[in-house]
Amino acid sequence: MKKKENNTKLLASGVVAALGASLCCITPVLALMAGIGGAASAFSWLDPFRPFFTGITVLVLGFAWYQKLKPKKNGTVCACDEEKDKKPFLQSKGFLGIVTVLAILLLSFPYYSGAFFSEQPAKEARVFELPDLQQAKLVIKGMTCAGCESSVNHVLKSKEGVMEANASYDAGTAEVSYNPALITPEMLKAAIEKELGYQVTDLLVRRGS
Repeated sequence: MKKKENNTKLLASGVVAALGASLCCITPVLALMAGIGGAASAFSWLDPFRPFFTGITVLVLGFAWYQKLKPKKNGTVCACDEEKDKKPFLQSKGFLGIVTVLAILLLSFPYYSGAFFSEQPAKEARVFELPDLQQAKLVIKGMTCAGCESSVNHVLKSKEGVMEANASYDAGTAEVSYNPALITPEMLKAAIEKELGYQVTDLLVRRGS
């Protein structure tokens, strides 16, 4: 009985570790979907620990699968042994497989998080005369993964007057093409800080050619 409880706790710790590794990326998506402004960066402090959480998840699941698949000791098999081998679902390979798939989905979330954002309608060309477009470069503190990029791009592109937005968590920036008659760099900054909770530390503006 104690062994079964330990196995369950081991799997639970693996899922928790996977959740910890992806929480800083999941939060922005959930915040936007639920309309919770400013909550996106609440768990960005977890980002430095992502390799640690990922390693724990791999080790836990690897050990769990080893325990399930390792050869059994040779011995006489009787009916009573067969009865003992009938384990509850929580101790089965099927449940372990479900936990493994869930962990993989959590760990890989940053790479498909963009699928949760609806496509922005195409901007009408007549609204944006190229000579009137301006470009702004926003330096953003708090982006940690591809999921953060998708969140920033979604927020910026949803604003009237924004023609294009390209965020990069590696560079910690977002480059935006916009119509200054409809939106200002300060409004872009406010949108990111209010809706996502990231801090815009600098704004660079240049007029399009």
